[in-house]
Amino acid sequence: MNGERIAIIGNAGGGKSTLARRLAAAGDLPLTEVDKLLWKPGWVEATDEDYEAGHGPLIAGERWLIEGMGKLETIPARLLRATWIITIDMPIWMHFWLAAERQIEQALGTLEHPIAGLGEPISTHDMFETLWETEQEWMPIIRAAIDEAQAVGIKVTRLASVDAIDAFRTEHAPG
Repeated sequence: MNGERIAIIGNAGGGKSTLARRLAAAGDLPLTEVDKLLWKPGWVEATDEDYEAGHGPLIAGERWLIEGMGKLETIPARLLRATWIITIDMPIWMHFWLAAERQIEQALGTLEHPIAGLGEPISTHDMFETLWETEQEWMPIIRAAIDEAQAVGIKVTRLASVDAIDAFRTEHAPG
């Protein structure tokens, strides 16, 4: 995976982080979870300047795997810099279901990889509100940006179900 730049993107709760960790390990790629650039302790959003100070140099790199959304205005540049875009774009009810499972795991103390590496969970209300707003407001823009990237020759893989994600992981990220 020399020179590989992979962007994994999609609404919350879809399994992007899990897939990203496995792909990064399989391809020996440096992994960045964009949420770690975006969120500070207490779920305080990074300033535009702080976020861009991390994001800009990151996408300028030659080898990376970047997982997550981040700030909407930075997504097109990341997608156009990628050599491969993997989008997890399932029906919204599935994102709600999987996010709820993650909330339960975090409440039970069994969640191995908390969102943004933050120990404190986001409220379930805020999580569900974000999922809905992302689906309604962001995903049409992101889908169009992915289509644009594909039109200029960037490889795109669309995963629209848990079964498709599992099959992809088995094929591309063994272990």
